[in-house]
Parts: sequence; structure tokens; C-alpha cells
Amino acid sequence: MPLIQVKTSVSPPESTVIESLLTTLSGKLAGHLGKPESYVMTSFDADVKMTFAGTFDPVCYLEIKSIGSMSPSQTESMSKDFCQVIEDKLGVAKNRIYIEFADAKGSMWGWNGRTF
Repeated sequence: MPLIQVKTSVSPPESTVIESLLTTLSGKLAGHLGKPESYVMTSFDADVKMTFAGTFDPVCYLEIKSIGSMSPSQTESMSKDFCQVIEDKLGVAKNRIYIEFADAKGSMWGWNGRTF
């Protein structure tokens, strides 16, 4: 059930760029967590009114959730990888990207009429 949500203040790029971003993040998240990509969900929200360091310069917030626990080495590796992807695909500087990692209990995540 890994999930990665992207919220950014930048204007929406062309749909092909969004699709490329989401499929790239999906594959990378599955790889980092060692989970099947068939369970990974991605989402993208652009043009969100956001500030960082008191300015409206381009900014991005990512939220990553997964059942189980993510180790510090995994989150560090994901932070480096995903910040680079966001910078490359959306042009948001790495120092204007926050990522929140959250471990979820299986009983707190529903799918297909049941919980994990």
C-alpha cells in the first residue's frame, strides 16, 4: 500500500510530464521499499498556494506512507532520490522540498473491502 502524494506550488506541467513523474515515483518507491508496484498509489496536486521560508517561490511537499517501518537509511535514500526527481521534472530546488515519511499499521489501512 505504499503511497506518495506530491503537492506543489508550480503550475501544472503538460500531462505527459505529470504521467512521467508519477510513473517514475511509483517505480522508485516500490524499489526503495521492496514492495510490488501493483500496490503503489501516486497522486499529484499542482498550483497549490504554498509558502516556504516566507516566500512564494516554487515549493513542493511530498508525503510517503507505507505499511511497516521505514529505516533511517531507506528514508535518507528516498529523500535524495525523490528530491532529485522533483527538481528534474518540476524545477523545484531541492532546498524547497519537504518530505514526510509515515509508517502505517496494517489495520489502519483499508483496501478491497478489508484491511492489511
